[in-house]
Amino acid sequence: MCPPERTERGEAWKSLPVTRGCFVCGIENPVGLGLTLLSDGRCVEVLVQFRDEHCGFTGVVHGGLISTVLDEVMAWVIGVNTRSFAFAAELNVRFLRSVPPGVPLKVRAELTANRRGRLFLTRGDVLGPDGVVYAEATGKFLPIPSERQLAMLADFVGDPSPWIAKPAV
Repeated sequence: MCPPERTERGEAWKSLPVTRGCFVCGIENPVGLGLTLLSDGRCVEVLVQFRDEHCGFTGVVHGGLISTVLDEVMAWVIGVNTRSFAFAAELNVRFLRSVPPGVPLKVRAELTANRRGRLFLTRGDVLGPDGVVYAEATGKFLPIPSERQLAMLADFVGDPSPWIAKPAV
């Protein structure tokens, strides 16, 4: 994962742009998580604290929500490193322990390989405040066609161009 000195919040970490409708970061999604992702230009992370209503079984956050946030940071780490979007083709999550609601978590990701812009490999994890790893993930992502990326850019609030390039169509 990102070296420890890279994951401590410093001046190098900046907020990533948000969209209107995204479940994870969307500011106009009434049922979304409303999270703010951060990047140092290499890694991406987000702080999240799930609530009771995010549980599958009583006292256990639903694994699908944990996977969703991992997918988000893993997709964004590709954008940060390549200035282009990619969709998950494969997401493998290994749950190491149950996540209770109310625990402040750090979900982070790094790009581990860029195979000529045709396939991206990522790694992510979910850490508790004591450094305990709750989940680990690996992903394979495929580039999104330029015309689809243009439509995605239209959903952003503000200008995402410092992070994501407008594709040539």
